[in-house]
Amino acid sequence: MLYSFVKILARLALPIYCRTIAINKKELLKQKGPLLLAVNHPNSFLDAIILCTLFEGTVYSLARGDAFKNKFFARFLYLFKMFPVYRVSEGVENLDENYKTFELCKNVFKQNGIVLIFSEGRCINEWHLRPLKKGTARLAISSWEEGIDLTVLPIALNYNSFKKFGKNIKMFFGDPITKADIDYKNTHGNALRQFNETLNQQLAEHIFEINNTDKIALQKAFYIRQPLLKKILLGVPAAIGLLIHAPLYLLIKWISDGLIKEPGHDDSKIVGFLLVLYPVFLFVFSFSLFYFTGNWLSFLSLLLLPFTAWAFVQLKKQMD
Repeated sequence: MLYSFVKILARLALPIYCRTIAINKKELLKQKGPLLLAVNHPNSFLDAIILCTLFEGTVYSLARGDAFKNKFFARFLYLFKMFPVYRVSEGVENLDENYKTFELCKNVFKQNGIVLIFSEGRCINEWHLRPLKKGTARLAISSWEEGIDLTVLPIALNYNSFKKFGKNIKMFFGDPITKADIDYKNTHGNALRQFNETLNQQLAEHIFEINNTDKIALQKAFYIRQPLLKKILLGVPAAIGLLIHAPLYLLIKWISDGLIKEPGHDDSKIVGFLLVLYPVFLFVFSFSLFYFTGNWLSFLSLLLLPFTAWAFVQLKKQMD
């Protein structure tokens, strides 16, 4: 129930936070399970938000295990269809918990569900495919060995920026990987190696390899030219959107930077707080306007304010 409600909010918010999301095979967003989404991990929790929002079905996500240390917070994460995955850096004693998580994933697959895994393991803000961990291969091969007709879908995410809202995102689906593509009955080590080589080939074809300081390459890869007519039509709404929303954005940035110090999570912090606080902001603004004017048309601001925010995102500076 909570997951579905937040997914609706996220779908409404996505056009405000992202200028555009270009997808090569949109029809795959309707694909049913059993399905394992094997994704690169350049932008922290935002990667999961985008994919869980875009896919029509419920998407279960694997998240870093240390986020589940607090029992109250862990229950909250489970409500959002998230399962823990532990790395060696989070304690060798916790690695056995990954087997329990894999069993939960396989139960999802048996109900024709969808699971999201970040195949690089950890998040780093860069335009580069890092070496793949073995977790994706182990989960897929284990599922095939148990007779689950699982499909692995490679997904490459590319962002124009990791710090500022108004994203230009390019998302590519690779070719699905099935048990017919992998000799999973071979020795375990060979099967893992073959799987990762196959997945790496699919992801490498679509993940941009750009040096962080190469502004020209970034511009060429991501910049979207805006028509003059669009600039004229959206100019005034964009200016209003900037004026009204700037205090909220600066407040949220100040709060998030103070509460979450870990680097590489700038986008996720802002999006997370906006999902919670922006609906509150809209209702407070609308009711305040109605209180001072007594005009029921004040509640049109519930629609007009998001439109002005969207207009500003369309016209704002695209590159860092």
